[in-house]
Amino acid sequence: MPIRPSIAILAGAVATCALGLTGANMSAGELQTHLEEQAIPAIAKAGGNGVTARFVSPSGWPSRHPLLDGGGGLDDATRTRVARAVAAIPGVGGIRWADGEARAQANPNEYTSMHCQDDVDALLHAHTIRFEESRSTIDRASQQLLDEVAAALRPCLGSIIAITGHTDSSGPESGNLLLSRERAVAVRQALIARGIPADGLHARGVGASDPVKGLLPSDPANRRIEFSVVAMVPLKITPIDLPGAR
Repeated sequence: MPIRPSIAILAGAVATCALGLTGANMSAGELQTHLEEQAIPAIAKAGGNGVTARFVSPSGWPSRHPLLDGGGGLDDATRTRVARAVAAIPGVGGIRWADGEARAQANPNEYTSMHCQDDVDALLHAHTIRFEESRSTIDRASQQLLDEVAAALRPCLGSIIAITGHTDSSGPESGNLLLSRERAVAVRQALIARGIPADGLHARGVGASDPVKGLLPSDPANRRIEFSVVAMVPLKITPIDLPGAR
């Protein structure tokens, strides 16, 4: 993905680097435990009595996107303060609340975006969604990355999220267009399987027509998936994240 000169993306990259330095000698499970231990005093200082943070993806993998549970009796200002305190821990990504779905259903007009565009950009700057050679089948090694992308996109439920597939210029352009679209559709289906509503996900392929700035069209690094939040619309679905959680 092209590097966008925005402070938010730089901050995300710094956080990712911090996470890597912190966990250089840790297994994924040890790093998960480390982040959970860091969250305990942060939650307590923010007044989050009864709130716990679990750094695990929806499929059970260790993740930098924590699930906050408990604290149902706290007011929204305190819950927001707690979420921001956890988000400030180096390496932590988007925040999810276990009871966010029920609360958002009861108060849909309070929902706001939580900078998911920048979270996803930071994820895909550090890693790439990979596919089998010349196919649209997503590589098994990218499944955990898709878990994290889905978690980062959940705060944008209610938006139109464009998924764009790109290829390099090797091969005929007609084939590149088809392959890039099929890969974007495969990512769309993977996100739907992870709980992202289908009606907010639009997939398209542009072949080799939009190479990464500074790269030759033939460079393999042009093979990529990009995400873009292209519009905000009133909620017509049940979101998962609590409003104002970062």
